[in-house]
Amino acid sequence: MKRVLYQSIGIIHSPFEDIAGMPIQTTGASGIPGTVTVYARFASALKDLDGFSHIILLYHFHRCRGFSVEVRPFLDQTTRGVFATRVPRRPNRIGISVVRLVKRKRNVLYIKDVDIVEGTPLLDIKPYVPEFDSRKTERIGWLAGKVQNVRGTRSDDRFR
Repeated sequence: MKRVLYQSIGIIHSPFEDIAGMPIQTTGASGIPGTVTVYARFASALKDLDGFSHIILLYHFHRCRGFSVEVRPFLDQTTRGVFATRVPRRPNRIGISVVRLVKRKRNVLYIKDVDIVEGTPLLDIKPYVPEFDSRKTERIGWLAGKVQNVRGTRSDDRFR
């Protein structure tokens, strides 16, 4: 197995001090504000980003330890394969969120729709482009009939 090493490019700030009680997806976090502080040495990489209304944040689930190959996700009572879920306890604890970019001031991004815990290390930022990132799907697996519950579902501490 090849070892891969990433460096954080910044820190994500949110009102969520604890994993328990957070929204489980950005659609359930509508309007919740946060900021992204990009380290000064990467500030020039933000050039032109403020032309996008939404951005994709890739980050490290720093509060989770270990992983399970089978998990019980928040929207279901059945055990599922971890790769068929979005739970944070994964072999590589990489998270992804599409958030609304409100404004940029130098190396700080002001965002909304935050479903991320305070102090989360940022790995990368990409612009969200519907023509690239949105696809018509034929099926959504075990989530069929469950996705409408995402807005009212909050995390608990099962994936610490």
